[in-house]
Amino acid sequence: MDEVPGNAARYRAGLAVRRSVLGDRHVDRAEIAATDFDQPFQELITEAAWGAVWARPGFTRRERSIVTLALLAALGHDEEVALHVRATANTGASREDICEAFLHVAIYAGVPAANRAFKIAKDVFSEMDGAKNVR
Repeated sequence: MDEVPGNAARYRAGLAVRRSVLGDRHVDRAEIAATDFDQPFQELITEAAWGAVWARPGFTRRERSIVTLALLAALGHDEEVALHVRATANTGASREDICEAFLHVAIYAGVPAANRAFKIAKDVFSEMDGAKNVR
């Protein structure tokens, strides 16, 4: 991208945080896949979610990761749950942290939402553990 949209400093900070949390491969894929149609959306999430919220000093990346997982699970955003479970390798949130977050989801958002989140996390953990064993 040649021009940085909106708040350039916030965008750059957001891009750095997004890369550190989700990884260069994920961000590169998203940037390559962006078209004229969805480029404004990619810019928005980089600037707003990653630059304005994730870059704030109030929570650690671990804490933001836990909150994000609970919210995504409660809302039933399965693909995002999987993405953010993978991202815990970069945020420092442990499997115990994820378990605790999903227990909260069960009480405050419903057992079916937590049940689905636990299943997704187990699948992702299995994938991550398999990748470690291949190296």
